[in-house]
Order: sequence, then structure tokens, then C-alpha cells
Amino acid sequence: MSETPKNTLQYRFDGPEDAPVLILGSSLGTTWHMWDRQIPDLIRHWRVFRFDMPGHGGAPAHPCGSVGELADRLLATLDELGVQRFGYAGCAFGGAIGAELALRHPHRVASLGLIAASPRFGTADEFRQRGVIVRSNGLDPIARAAPDRWFTPGFAAAQPAITDWAVQMVRTTDPGCYIAACEALAAFDVRAELGRIGVPTLVLVGSEDQVTGQGEARTLVAGIPDARLAVVPGASHLAPVEQPGAVTDLLVRHFSSAWQPAPDATFGGQSALAAPPVKPVLAPSPLPIGPVAEIGPVEQPEAVPGGVGADLYDAGMKVRREVLGDAHVDRVLAAADDFSGDFQELVTRYAWGEIWNRPGLDRRSRSCVTLTALVAGGHLDELAFHTRAALRNGLTPAEIKEVLLQAAVYCGVPAANSAFKIAQAVIREETTPEE
Repeated sequence: MSETPKNTLQYRFDGPEDAPVLILGSSLGTTWHMWDRQIPDLIRHWRVFRFDMPGHGGAPAHPCGSVGELADRLLATLDELGVQRFGYAGCAFGGAIGAELALRHPHRVASLGLIAASPRFGTADEFRQRGVIVRSNGLDPIARAAPDRWFTPGFAAAQPAITDWAVQMVRTTDPGCYIAACEALAAFDVRAELGRIGVPTLVLVGSEDQVTGQGEARTLVAGIPDARLAVVPGASHLAPVEQPGAVTDLLVRHFSSAWQPAPDATFGGQSALAAPPVKPVLAPSPLPIGPVAEIGPVEQPEAVPGGVGADLYDAGMKVRREVLGDAHVDRVLAAADDFSGDFQELVTRYAWGEIWNRPGLDRRSRSCVTLTALVAGGHLDELAFHTRAALRNGLTPAEIKEVLLQAAVYCGVPAANSAFKIAQAVIREETTPEE
């Protein structure tokens, strides 16, 4: 266990001190205990390093705003421990950290495992909407929905203790850190960079995963030059928990055979030599273990095209989508024609590229100003989507209420009365968790 300064992460080691280091990264809302069933077999060959994300598993609640910042904190932790080169396997959010490490710090990563991972997790709207729900209702709605997202129905019914453990694990996560992690995933997109991942990579996905399924896995395999796909039968999103034996077998085989030796023999006292290839003897498990998946090549789909430029229009479009959401922006742009297209470009370039991008006010403050201005000007046709934007920018329903009360005093009660009706309907829609 560790004392945890703000720029590092809570961690633990298992296994012999002279063995090569294998890092395990966890999913959003989980702790390092999601890997407990893998540890007895992995420590026969590696010194296993596990870490908790900020606010998870009792770790100090120092939120991270991006996947890159989390990767930097992980590297700072490893630097303090003298670990310079390592294998890395991560599940979901943990996989995003692994991809970030392989892209930004390729000399540190010897071999990579991406489990239930994606080069882009859903849409930015989905994760920002999740943040809105947590701000308004806490983590309980997310926690109650976790088993349906993480496990197959049969497993959840047969393993009530593990299902309850999953719910409690989410409930005890710090809400602010969970929201920050959602924002980090909303901004994560490495589709155009996959070709630069230069280490042997195992892409592992549960056959029943409805969160990051086989389509995302095949996109990773298509983009990463040295990647292999393994599909685990009978597993959903948290495959290491649901099918621990199969996942352990695949990890042992991958990291035993695909570990890239470093140019130097040792790094800071931690050896990066490969463990000898062995056939693992899996520990007995009270959980049913399906057939062990095979690692093999797949037909590769078309590569995803590159990213956007960096001019004022593109900067504005990025902010516009982050604030208003992809669905709204897509509708507006789809409705534009030769008559209105230039106006949409004007709005994107100057309102969003210049004003909303200025550093003088944060987005919460700009949402407060915008809501007040819309009430004062009587522009209630735009109030609904800017109320949604305010929620996405971090304002709570209680704070939006205070803004409208203030506007009632200075802009007039009739205008505020209409504004309250519109905002009330939006807030109910946006903060009611899906059943």
C-alpha cells in the first residue's frame, strides 16, 4: 500500500521483487480488486502492480481531467518506485490509459493488453450526460445499473454476492472524481493514432459485451500493427471478473510470448526480461469458466481517417459540440443550406471559436451569463438547449434555479416565469436516470 500525494496514485505490489513488472489497470467505477482472481497465477511470473484511480477504492479524491493526466500520474508513481519498463494490461478506462502510455511513452511499455477497450468510448454526449446524472442524483443510479452493463444476466443471477460487490464499489466512489473521469473519457479519441502503437498488443473482448463490443475490438486490431484479437465466450464487459480463468490464461500466454526486451538490460533495478513461456495451471474457481478463447488474426476493417485541423472554425466546432452536445449540433448543421450555412459558420467561428474559447471565464460562468442574457432578451427559443449546456458544463439544478431567480429580479417576473417552465422540463428530462 502507499501514501498518495496529489501527483501520484494509490497502488499495491504483489509477487517477487526481482520479477518483471506487469501493471493492471481497472475500469471506471471499479477498484484494483477487480483483478483479485488473476493475481495467484500472474505472480508466478511477474511482479504485479495495481493502482486505483482517484476517488476509487478509498484513494484520495484528486480528480484527473484527462486520460493523459492519469497516465502522467501513473508514470510519476512508477518513477518514484524505480520502475522504468513494464507490461501493461487494462480494462475499459484502464485500457485507455494503456493506449495513452503506448502512444506517448512507447519506451516504457514492453507489451500491451487492452480488455473491453475502445479507441473512442461511445460518444462525448453519453459521458457528459452521465456526469449530469451524478451531479443531480449522486452515484446510486449509476451503481444500480452497473451489473446490467458489466455482467451477463446469467452470471448476475447466479452470483448475487459479486453483483452486490459491484454495486457497492460504484457507490463508494467519489462523485467528483467519477464525473472528472467521465469528462476524460468524453475527450478520449485515439482512432487516428492507433498505427503508432508499436508494441505487441492483445485485444481481449467478452463475447456478450454490449458496452465496448467486438466492433470496437476489431477497430483496435485493424489499427494497431502488431495486434491479436481474443474473444472470451460467456463474458460481458468485466471479463476478468466474469471469466477469470480464461482471461488469466490469455494474459499469461500473451505476456509470456510477446514481451519486448528493452535495448538496455535493466531499468532502474527492475528487469524487463521476458518470463519463460509456460502453460499456466489455473487455480480452481467456484465460478463457471467457459472455453478459453484463442488469440488469432481477424479480418481488418477499413482504417479510421485522421483528425481535424486546428483553425478557428475547428476550435469553435470542438467547443460547440462539447457544450451543446453532438446530437444538437448535428441537427443544426443538417438543417443548414445555402441560405443559412454561412451564418452557422459565423456562429461556430466567432461565438464558439473566439468567445466561448476565451480563458477569462470558465464554462460554468459563461453558462450563467448566457442563461441570464437569454431571459433578459426574451430569447426563450434557445433557453432549452442552453439549459442542457449548463448542466453539461457543471451547473447543478439548484444553481440554475438561483440564476433564474436572480434574472427574475433584474429581467422581470414574466420572462423568468416562462424560463422556469422551460428549464424545469429540461432538468427533469436530463436528470432522470434511465430504468
